[in-house]
Amino acid sequence: MPRSVLPTFLVYCFITSITPGPANLCSLSAGLRYGRQVALRQWYGLASGFLIDALAAVVLCRALGGVLGGYVGYLSWVGAAYILWMAWRLLRSAGTPPAEDARRPTYYTGLLLNLTNVKVILFCVTALSSFVLPWSRSFLRLLAVGLALTVIGPCCNLVWLFAGARLQAVFSRFQKTIDVLMAAALALCAVSLVLPR
Repeated sequence: MPRSVLPTFLVYCFITSITPGPANLCSLSAGLRYGRQVALRQWYGLASGFLIDALAAVVLCRALGGVLGGYVGYLSWVGAAYILWMAWRLLRSAGTPPAEDARRPTYYTGLLLNLTNVKVILFCVTALSSFVLPWSRSFLRLLAVGLALTVIGPCCNLVWLFAGARLQAVFSRFQKTIDVLMAAALALCAVSLVLPR
């Protein structure tokens, strides 16, 4: 990628990573509901899932190049279904005090979330196919950018997690309302994945 494209790439990465999406909303919810310690367990899974997605995108972009774009639409439906399931789960637990909620965030819930997170998959594929492939098909360059994405995405995700942990006192007063709003936001994410653009 030419240096002249680097600022655009970084802006794209930051905006895509910091805006609400399934992982960011789940991190915010986990931070609000359980605090930083428990939410970080889930974040480790999110970061691992992000790394796997980024590495898979590197391999697929290298192997398939422009052909990959046609298959991303099918992944949107799988991701949307999983996000709707998460929204339903959040609605079911709306208003349940964290100590009584048996569905605490874990490493594996974070890993599964990002392995099926179409936003992350599209983010990685778009970044690689738009900012690297037009100038180079080098596996090492694709890998370097893929690893950079793995730093940028989870770091932005931490912002949401820590915001949730800091707002935990507010959450305890408005728990049910916040749970319902989070579930609605997740459902909106799911619908936006499959609506025609």
